[in-house]
Amino acid sequence: QVQFVESGGGLVQPGGSLRLSCVASGSIGDIYSMAWYRQRPGKDRELVSSVTSSGSATYINSVKGRFTISRDNAKNTLDLQMNSLKPEDTALYQCNGDPRYYNQLFKWGQGTQVTVSS
Repeated sequence: QVQFVESGGGLVQPGGSLRLSCVASGSIGDIYSMAWYRQRPGKDRELVSSVTSSGSATYINSVKGRFTISRDNAKNTLDLQMNSLKPEDTALYQCNGDPRYYNQLFKWGQGTQVTVSS
């Protein structure tokens, strides 16, 4: 069973940047699409961005042009470069499979907290 450990979060001012990393205990090469999720205070968890093994990426409209997702199957890692951060990006960020293609959703890790505030 693959497990994920997220890191890279922290407190940043609006307009700042963070790079989140997700390290899988198992191979992500067998996971067709990997994704970053976030859960904002009082809100449901939402898929923010995904990337397939071949590099095809998706983003929700609110982060397009600001976030960039990438994966390294050899290192079993998934990254999210976050630029021009806004207060509404404040959330717990987690990585996992993207179940929209196949049933490849696994155990949730602890996530990494991103707080955007002055």
